[in-house]
Amino acid sequence: MNIIDLHCDVLLHLYESKGKIKFKDSPELDTSYEKMKKGGMKVQAFAIFIWPEMKSDSKFQSALDQIHYFYTDVLANNPKMKLIRDWSDFDTLADDEIGALLTLEGVDAIGNDLHKLSILHQLGVRSIGLTWNNANLAADGAGEPRGAGLTSFGKEIVQFNNRHKILTDVSHLSDQAFWDVMEIADYPIASHSNARALCNHPRNVTDDMAKAMFAKNGLIHVVYNPPFIKKQGDSTIADLIAHIDHFCALGGEKQIGLGSDFDGISSKIIDLEDASKHQNLINELLKRYPEETVKGFAYQNFLDHRPK
Repeated sequence: MNIIDLHCDVLLHLYESKGKIKFKDSPELDTSYEKMKKGGMKVQAFAIFIWPEMKSDSKFQSALDQIHYFYTDVLANNPKMKLIRDWSDFDTLADDEIGALLTLEGVDAIGNDLHKLSILHQLGVRSIGLTWNNANLAADGAGEPRGAGLTSFGKEIVQFNNRHKILTDVSHLSDQAFWDVMEIADYPIASHSNARALCNHPRNVTDDMAKAMFAKNGLIHVVYNPPFIKKQGDSTIADLIAHIDHFCALGGEKQIGLGSDFDGISSKIIDLEDASKHQNLINELLKRYPEETVKGFAYQNFLDHRPK
């Protein structure tokens, strides 16, 4: 079954290795081209991520360098990888092609300069999260004790996203920033978050948040990171599916997707350790849900709710 995965951190590894790690088949990667093919991947979102402690005047260059590796390695060295620039591009992928979508995890790279965000958009970024776990000039992240919401600049970014049909990703926001986004965002998404009711972690969404997302045509893509799945012990595929069950119970059956966070997590779900294992999750879902519902989780829900 085809898979659309809304979050991985491959680009950070390519960038930090200065190109020594290759997307095609480097064993260090959870999400390589060869593993994606084996796992039935159809579209992969590639996040641009900047460490908060990086010097401010280096951050935008770091984002550009990650985009460089996206174009010169992920795409140029793997002819069956196809750039997703427009939301309609999902519909034109050939059977043997895999789509590649650029996303931005936190706007630290742009400082207070919206022109830099425009450049990233022109280079292909189609989903933007305002923060990682830290606070920045746009908002507070989930790990910022202050817990403040969006700044005026953060609201400008959401409006920019709305104008350009860019997804606004809420996965790393503080609770207050989440609610501020929901007031103004046209295209909200949680690219890699689970249910806080099952695992009380600030990176997960509360039931009220999930209901607000579903009411606003938003999507929640469950994440494969064990600390966001259960408080302690090994995580199984069944433990992850419990979060899908929970979101379905809240009315989100048609608005649930997948956001692995591969190459950005240090521990793994048993039998779901990398992109080659995605069909293990699909097979377990098929034991619990009708095939059409599982197709929704795997790819169709995203296609139905993407910006038009």
